Amino acid sequence: MIRVLLVEDEDLIRTGLRMIVDSGADITVVAEAGDGATAIDAVREHRPDVVIMDIQMPRLDGLAATRRITALPDPPAVLLLTTFDLDAHVDAAVEAGASGFLLKNTHHEDLLAAVRAVHRGDAMLSPSVTRRVLRLASAAVPAASAAAAARLDRLTEGEREVLALVGGGLSNAAIAARLKLTEPTVKRRVSGLLAKLGCDNRVQLAIAAIDARIVPLT
Repeated sequence: MIRVLLVEDEDLIRTGLRMIVDSGADITVVAEAGDGATAIDAVREHRPDVVIMDIQMPRLDGLAATRRITALPDPPAVLLLTTFDLDAHVDAAVEAGASGFLLKNTHHEDLLAAVRAVHRGDAMLSPSVTRRVLRLASAAVPAASAAAAARLDRLTEGEREVLALVGGGLSNAAIAARLKLTEPTVKRRVSGLLAKLGCDNRVQLAIAAIDARIVPLT
């Protein structure tokens, strides 16, 4: 079972999230919290696999709580939920080490899929957020894009192929099928990419690929 901590300050929304999450046969809610500070204590106590975290909360917001949670030993994956898709939130979520970013109007089946995705180590960005990041990358000045591309100079051709597909949102299994590789080989290349590019997770890898424009703009 995938163990989930729900962090949301509005009781009604948190109750709805619990109903959705518990509807997944392989997912269960092990604890709830109403603010970021309580969430950190709950992570230490319950050791969830995934934290579903609101961004706008009292005492300690979701972004600050995510930074502290991802700095813990063996941290859970954090999936941020918000009603906003502002550029600043996307950038801050990636910087904080979040494994995923979804809007609260996401369909319940997509929310369950996101929980499963971040639990297995895949990145999860909602389609609207992905389109926003792609637009930002396409609007970037050439010098910024060139600087982002220069970061990839140390990569092998195989690593660049994997990075481009990570940027396209593909899972390890899908990348393995696309490149006719074994899944362990893809995992090793992803681990190598994280180390070479100084990224903490797949979301940051995806952003690096998009910034360098090696992901087709759609």
